[in-house]
Amino acid sequence: MKPKAIALIKTRTMPQMLFALILGFAFLLAQAMFANARGAPESFADLADQISPAVVNITTSTTVAGRTGPQGLVPEGSPFEEFFRNLPAPDGAPRRSSALGSGFVISEDGFIVTNNHVIEGADEILVEFFTGGELPATVIGTDRNTDIALLKVEADGPLPFVPFGDSDAMRVGDWVMAMGNPLGQGFSVSAGIVSQRGRALSGAYDDYIQTDAAINRGNSGGPLFNMDGQVIGVNTAILSPNGGSIGIGFAMSANVVTSVVEQLQEFGETRRGWLGVRIQDVTPDVAEAMGLEEAAGALITDVPAGPAEDAGMLAGDVILSFDGADVSDTRELVRRVGNTAVGKSVRVVVFREGQTQTLLVTLGRRETAEGAIPAAAVPEEEVTEQNMLGLTLSPITQALREELQLQAGIEGLVITDVDGASEAYEKGLRAGDVITEAGQQAVASIADLETQIEEAKEAGRKSLLLLIRRAGEPRFVAISIE
Repeated sequence: MKPKAIALIKTRTMPQMLFALILGFAFLLAQAMFANARGAPESFADLADQISPAVVNITTSTTVAGRTGPQGLVPEGSPFEEFFRNLPAPDGAPRRSSALGSGFVISEDGFIVTNNHVIEGADEILVEFFTGGELPATVIGTDRNTDIALLKVEADGPLPFVPFGDSDAMRVGDWVMAMGNPLGQGFSVSAGIVSQRGRALSGAYDDYIQTDAAINRGNSGGPLFNMDGQVIGVNTAILSPNGGSIGIGFAMSANVVTSVVEQLQEFGETRRGWLGVRIQDVTPDVAEAMGLEEAAGALITDVPAGPAEDAGMLAGDVILSFDGADVSDTRELVRRVGNTAVGKSVRVVVFREGQTQTLLVTLGRRETAEGAIPAAAVPEEEVTEQNMLGLTLSPITQALREELQLQAGIEGLVITDVDGASEAYEKGLRAGDVITEAGQQAVASIADLETQIEEAKEAGRKSLLLLIRRAGEPRFVAISIE
């Protein structure tokens, strides 16, 4: 310690010295906590040793028809390849095709989770264990919607397995570790962090964890672990321009996977809840037109015969809450409904005509209702053509009904032309669309539409909500009436 510092301490009173010591201790403690929160683990070796015995390599074999084309006749990329493209292969006989992937054991009696695309169409599935040895596997069930498959092997004794963790507890920046069989190189470990949560790729039930832990071909179906050795995701896809890892990988969240696995174990198939509505997101202009305080929830555009209709739901209702949980958008509602048991009665809070209502809905099964088609039965009416809101509107005449192939019961106003400089055009309205509702009220004439415009203005609204049908598909659009 420098003499000047010693002199300074000596000139302080005892309370000042005590305060300085406490302050210094607090500063050191805060530094230690900050370093611990941000610092990387000293090593991942203990975690790797813990989870490795439960991770497996998966090899599939499939019989495919005899090839046609230039394979084997000229080198790939040869300038003569085009001349031989349509010629049969030398033997033309069926051949065996192999594929590689990863998986992990979830119970000591041999249940194994992997991706559906790893084993889809396979004639034979062979599971290789980290500790050595191979066993054939049978498919218990698959789910294409989440790309999850459940396999089963029969072993002589209990197998090492890993538990699922709570993927919802993971935060952006948390450490994770992936393990699998990248590029067929055998068991391999990579580490990184959670880059983002709640990613959607293409499916209605997507809830992916994005990570920068290296994931390559062959990692598909392998586990993504938290630092407690719990599976918080199933490595499924990568975003890459060259087919290799660039630090953008996706793992289906464990909370989605566990629900699917439980159903596959019990039924050999998925049994998702079905509400029976067509929906769209609530945009800010739609929220303003309906008098909602915020742009949230799921706006019902149609109610076919099914659970929602039985419960009294109507097109134009906004679902704000499902089974006690707030609904932020359509994607969240679809996921919540799908993860709810078939036959369960749930309370659904809807916003209707400026007020909330609670409805009790008994869910059906999604898989048996995929082809449900809404039905309508309303009388036909005719009026003269008129221009308003940047639209040229006409009644549904028999000629228009045949031209647009409208169902016999469809009632409303046909858009015969749209001003290209209008807001209606900017929002996607086109000739051939049919307006069936305005201000959440059915319209059968120009007079009905004019009435709804006046009522919206009297209520201080700046826009009017229109229900549009195009090729039978409904969509809400808010149009300015100022």
